[in-house]
Amino acid sequence: MSEGKVTVEQRGHVLCMGLAREAKRNAFDLELYRGLARAYKRLDDDPDARVGVLFAHGPHFTAGLDLAAWTPVFASGSWSVPDDGLDPLGLFGPRVSKPVVCAVSGICFTIGIELLLATDVRVAADDTRFGQIEIKRGIFPVGGATVRLPRELGWGNAMRYLLTGDELSATEAARLGLVQEVTAPGDHVTRAVALAETIAAQAPMGVQATLLSSRAALPREEGDEARRLLERLAPILASDDAREGLASFVERRAARFNGR
Repeated sequence: MSEGKVTVEQRGHVLCMGLAREAKRNAFDLELYRGLARAYKRLDDDPDARVGVLFAHGPHFTAGLDLAAWTPVFASGSWSVPDDGLDPLGLFGPRVSKPVVCAVSGICFTIGIELLLATDVRVAADDTRFGQIEIKRGIFPVGGATVRLPRELGWGNAMRYLLTGDELSATEAARLGLVQEVTAPGDHVTRAVALAETIAAQAPMGVQATLLSSRAALPREEGDEARRLLERLAPILASDDAREGLASFVERRAARFNGR
């Protein structure tokens, strides 16, 4: 099985960070997450890199978490950010201090939406399928969707998708504000880079101050709840429903939950 990697390419003042586990639809194993965390740290540390672009190689942004790899991490109660990295979800430890533009296409499930929510400007190809489907696997999102989707989409719109696990089209995502622009497939990365170059042409200190001030205006409760996500997950992981959810995922069938 291929291990996740992240490509990093600097184009002027824009740092392009690409998910590169195409054979597995960029499903997030631990190595892919760690590679992305290190890329975010490089963006933060390099004074020549003013804006990041997050994208994926291949037709799909990500099929989501590789559940088998992540279950032991969740059970430990601690999200492991590498010492030489920054959490790209912006939940655990310091956040990247520079703007990130995200470009998505194809399948964008679970952690894909949560990575998107942690970026600042978002572009989707019109073939993108969004799905926050943890509820169908007997667990719930712990990468920030429950914290950020209600703010970004409004309460009812967020619950519509968080509580059903239904898919969301690119057109609907743009209508609700999850993404800012929709392009033809193949143009989404080009457009994201163009937006990033426009941001990078502005005064860097002003850009970073704008980002810092805007984040500071967010409700403090968001950060407090982010620190409780894994704590809330612990009893769910010990349930029959969570075991059934994982089994149904492996066996590619609908789950049969019993509430225990």
